[in-house]
Amino acid sequence: MELKRPSIQEHAPRLTVLEVAYPLAPVGPDAVGGAEQMVSLIDDGLVRRGHRSIVVAQEGSICRGTLIATPAIHEGRALDGAARARAREAQRRAIDEACQRYPVDLVHFHGVDFHHYLPESGPPALVTLHLPFSSYEEGALDPSRPDVFFHCVSASQRRTAPETAYLLDDVPNGIHIERQRLSAHKRGFCLALGRICPEKGYARALLAASRARTPLLLAGRVFGYEDHLRHFREVIEPLLATPSRARFLGPIGGGRKRRLLAAARCLLVPSRCEETSSLVVMEALASGTPVIAFRVGALPELVEHGVTGFLVDDVEGMAEAILAAHTIDPRACRRAAELHFSSDRVITGYLATFDRVVRAARCASLLDSVFSALATPGARE
Repeated sequence: MELKRPSIQEHAPRLTVLEVAYPLAPVGPDAVGGAEQMVSLIDDGLVRRGHRSIVVAQEGSICRGTLIATPAIHEGRALDGAARARAREAQRRAIDEACQRYPVDLVHFHGVDFHHYLPESGPPALVTLHLPFSSYEEGALDPSRPDVFFHCVSASQRRTAPETAYLLDDVPNGIHIERQRLSAHKRGFCLALGRICPEKGYARALLAASRARTPLLLAGRVFGYEDHLRHFREVIEPLLATPSRARFLGPIGGGRKRRLLAAARCLLVPSRCEETSSLVVMEALASGTPVIAFRVGALPELVEHGVTGFLVDDVEGMAEAILAAHTIDPRACRRAAELHFSSDRVITGYLATFDRVVRAARCASLLDSVFSALATPGARE
């Protein structure tokens, strides 16, 4: 009888990965933050490929693996220093609980404040740098533990890394392409969505749409940070109140978000900060919707000028691009998304990185054991 030859997948060890989200935002496929959406995607991919996923995240998060929930910050409560301190302490306790209850092979951090709850010892750690390097506190990227590894999510982000930073290979972000509705029939409105805060620049999108005399739907969440609330109150609300065809929808997700992305004339991405990636750009392109974005950060890596959208330099350029959005072929947008942004590609990249981290930690532990034995009196007799 011919024996079945085991596949490589059957030989691959089953990993137990602890995903640690930013403590002040819930995780889920329709989370507002890109990092929180990526935690959800990785969690889903790990389970689908037969690994164990444990997620430390805020109460109310949606996970396919095991959720160890930390207390949620109730709507309307200020996200001040005291709230952050409480959240980080809860995060430390949850990580400790997870490492005691499960045989964790690797802890994967996503929060910009990861160093506040990074254990002094334990399983090796991987930190995904979702934000520009300038967003991280001094010393955060130089931990005392030798088994903490870092990686970027785009080539443009990596180019801005400090010379002293040791980085593993990039793992670019991605999305579930199949969940996005492709539509070649577009309506007349522009769409802009994401976190409503100063650095995202939605005032510029409102001005550009007004100059193009095109309706704009602005969707997103205003988090309880004082500067975010003040920006919405003092900058965004007055622009919405002026004679225009713009409307604020608040947070959206699920089917409504997908329907709007598919129907929009174009997606506006008015951020002037060094974006390391953009999931909403990927979602728009998968929906066949062209993207109009400023020529900063990783956006030129995601948008092919004149093919899947337009890269612009100012509000006037954005207004002109809105009027030219109909010249972009929706099918070209979808093809680009399928080629570059698939979730399978992301999970394959992360599994390779996880394997590298775990192997490196095991080799280091073995070497430590050998040197310790050699240093013991009588060990060579």
